[in-house]
Amino acid sequence: MIMTTETPLLSVRDLHAHYGKSHVLRGVSFDVRPREVVGLVGRNGSGRSTTLKAIMGLLPPSSGEVALGGRALAGRRPYEIARAGIAYVPEAREVFANLTVDENLRMGEQPCPEGVPAWTVAQMFDYFPRLKERRGTLAGSLSGGEQQMLTICRSLLGNPRVLLIDEPTEGLAPQIVAAVSDCIQDIHRRGVSVVLVEQKLTIALRVSTRMCVMGHGRIVREGAPQEIAGNDELLAQWLAV
Repeated sequence: MIMTTETPLLSVRDLHAHYGKSHVLRGVSFDVRPREVVGLVGRNGSGRSTTLKAIMGLLPPSSGEVALGGRALAGRRPYEIARAGIAYVPEAREVFANLTVDENLRMGEQPCPEGVPAWTVAQMFDYFPRLKERRGTLAGSLSGGEQQMLTICRSLLGNPRVLLIDEPTEGLAPQIVAAVSDCIQDIHRRGVSVVLVEQKLTIALRVSTRMCVMGHGRIVREGAPQEIAGNDELLAQWLAV
């Protein structure tokens, strides 16, 4: 793990998690500093999505530590973790299908803590004008790409300090992929740290400021995107399909 003198915003230490008897996370440790996009990359089954769920409390870790700004969160319920300042964008999107776009966005709104960037519905429509066009449409009627946009925006309106995003470009058209990628980059420029799980390595390399490579339920390498991209042995061992 890369060690720095800067105090981490999100700290994960020796995180273990199980699905039944299956030991999925085997001591995951990494930090997320302020204004970072940390890309979690690896093959399917390496534990990337499970790491996000364990941080968020959706899969209670069997052991280990998760702290946000020094506040211990491991073992707390998901709504407590959300209120502490971590938001989660699931791969399945999980919009409120029987509510409109506007209603979904209002469901995500939370008071903004001091020192945290405040987000508005107008900003969400700036990111994704298509949502503004469909603001009165039931979310269940949206395309997959529109639902992905909506889920990201709903999460941002909670004014998080850290945003966990799981496979945001999966199955999306190239134009929407580009819009989602631009949005993630702007989010971190405005002060929100991001942990990104992304199967498409080219996108992860472009969007991330630092990358963590996962294999067999643990972090096997950390580095800058250019370091990861230039390591042929690492790519072959842990990332090639």
